[in-house]
Amino acid sequence: MASIARSLRPVALRLAQSSKARVAASSASPIAIRAFSVSSAVQVKKFTKDHEWIELSPDNKTGTIGISQYAAHALGDVVYVELPSTPLEVAKGDTIGAVESVKSASDINSPITCTITSVNELLEETPSAINKGPEDDGAGGGWIAKVEVGENGVKDLEELMDAAQYKAFTEEA
Repeated sequence: MASIARSLRPVALRLAQSSKARVAASSASPIAIRAFSVSSAVQVKKFTKDHEWIELSPDNKTGTIGISQYAAHALGDVVYVELPSTPLEVAKGDTIGAVESVKSASDINSPITCTITSVNELLEETPSAINKGPEDDGAGGGWIAKVEVGENGVKDLEELMDAAQYKAFTEEA
């Protein structure tokens, strides 16, 4: 819903501005105009030292896993993606798939303890989607898997890096 709000915000502002202009132009009584806004819970993307990311829903019960922009760039053109089977219970650090590129091949590890509930089947047909949007969890993005998360997974999340820490980590490498 947040993406809808972001896409509608410019429309709401234009409507508010045009309504205010109409009110100012006429001597009619002022109309109360409220800009469309939504306060949503902030989703935080966390990263591993192996360059995977996970983004949990605000309730910490579901999430999305993928590889980072840094990893996708380092791999080069991805030519094959091995996806995990579903459903699959995994522990933090377990291998859930692999990515092969023209430069190298790398395992994809689970950043936290979770159950994989679905995978991005688009990657089987179009593995290059990882290069175009490795951190995009939308329909055409390069995400790897959708997961359900329990208490252990939420605890595992505390050990991961936030975006600023991950940026610093990749700049050191």
